[in-house]
Amino acid sequence: MSSGGNVTAVEHFDAIILGSGQCGDPLALALSAKGKKTALVERAYLGGTCSNYGCTPTKTMVASAEVADMARRAEEYGVRVSDVTVDMAAVRERKRAMVMKWRNGDEDRLEKAEHVEILRGEGAFVGPKQVRVKLNAGGERVLTADWIVIDTGLRASPPPVDGIESVPYLDNVSIMELDTVPEHLLVLGGGYVGLEFGQMFRRFGSAVTIVQHGAQLLETEDADVAEEMAKILREDGIEILLSTKVVSVAKSTSGVEMMAESGDGQMRVVSGSHLLAATGRKPNVEALNLAVAGVNTDAHGFIQVNDKLETSAAGVYAVGDVTGGPAFTHISYDDYRVLKANLLDGGDKSTRGRMLPYCVFIDPQLGRIGLSEREAAEQGKKVRVARLPMSSVARALETGRTRGFMKALVDAETDLILGAAVLGEEGGEIMSLIETAMMGGLKYQVLRDGIWAHPLFSESMNNLFAKFDDGAS
Repeated sequence: MSSGGNVTAVEHFDAIILGSGQCGDPLALALSAKGKKTALVERAYLGGTCSNYGCTPTKTMVASAEVADMARRAEEYGVRVSDVTVDMAAVRERKRAMVMKWRNGDEDRLEKAEHVEILRGEGAFVGPKQVRVKLNAGGERVLTADWIVIDTGLRASPPPVDGIESVPYLDNVSIMELDTVPEHLLVLGGGYVGLEFGQMFRRFGSAVTIVQHGAQLLETEDADVAEEMAKILREDGIEILLSTKVVSVAKSTSGVEMMAESGDGQMRVVSGSHLLAATGRKPNVEALNLAVAGVNTDAHGFIQVNDKLETSAAGVYAVGDVTGGPAFTHISYDDYRVLKANLLDGGDKSTRGRMLPYCVFIDPQLGRIGLSEREAAEQGKKVRVARLPMSSVARALETGRTRGFMKALVDAETDLILGAAVLGEEGGEIMSLIETAMMGGLKYQVLRDGIWAHPLFSESMNNLFAKFDDGAS
């Protein structure tokens, strides 16, 4: 290898980790603790998407939006406040401070690790188990290792809409850097990102229109859950256009305008001051030169792995979002546990059959675990469905947070809980309670007959499982 005419020495490590995500960071620390010489290659910030662009900043801003909403609703609780205004610059600074807290914590732990060397730059394969790192500060280094782990994550992908590159559209990262409240935010896409930011900015004071190509929001969810979410968001004053295809976008005097086609073929112009593109993400693989390493990808560029996170190249692993699996921080962290067990602890851990909890952080939250009704039907499962509106939960009534409902699926033959959707206040926490029962293999009667402290949301388990759609308990 050469750089500027000078021969670059090849350095050997026990492990190279490409990308500093929610698997890469703890894995580097675990490798170090076992005395393994580890190179952690990161072109931007330690901590990956979650700490820098995802969970940490967005949920910090969601909290600010919830405070603004509660302040406006204060009179419902007998509290009078003056006019509520939102200082977006202050919201942004609070978000930035939280990101720096987590980022600095990651950097401090990794820099103190005895056997970890952090390389600030971009890595690319130059051969099997051989990586060249172009350093941000200039120069390059060539590394080899027994184990190489790819943890490079995803990034926002612009939608295939005519004119999209000609307008200053926002993505999930740039929208969090706004220092003023948009007059009218157009949201292209009705998935997790679109809904969380849509409601957030509505509460900050923006008019919001969400345009969804599909017939419902959150297309992977059951129809009743999606319909209730749409109802809630419309109650908040958000315009939702379903079965609507955006044909083109262009600059306008007010900011941006969409030419949209509804499901019945009618064309309309949708105008706004800002546009958030929230329709999809793609893997960060283009710079990796995976082919020379023998690492296979699918048609969308996601790295193919087996249930041990092994790629098609021996000794090369891929983890987190870049594999095309569920793009959640907790799944990436479980990938870390799989690799730690198998590489360092002599285990035989697999991703097969693991549970997939998640939460959509609109207000109220949607907590999800296990099978949906649609998935159960597709698998031919015989299930019973338990339902409970949040308006029947004492704690929800007392706090004035009665929007939404919860439902759970129970195996009709074994009485085991197969899944749940909790759209309600603290939906994620209630879902986690149900998940715990599922992890323990408990029958639904254990939750139904449990003694729960009154008045907590967990007390709703008594009533949720007391009556099913078939009328039986």
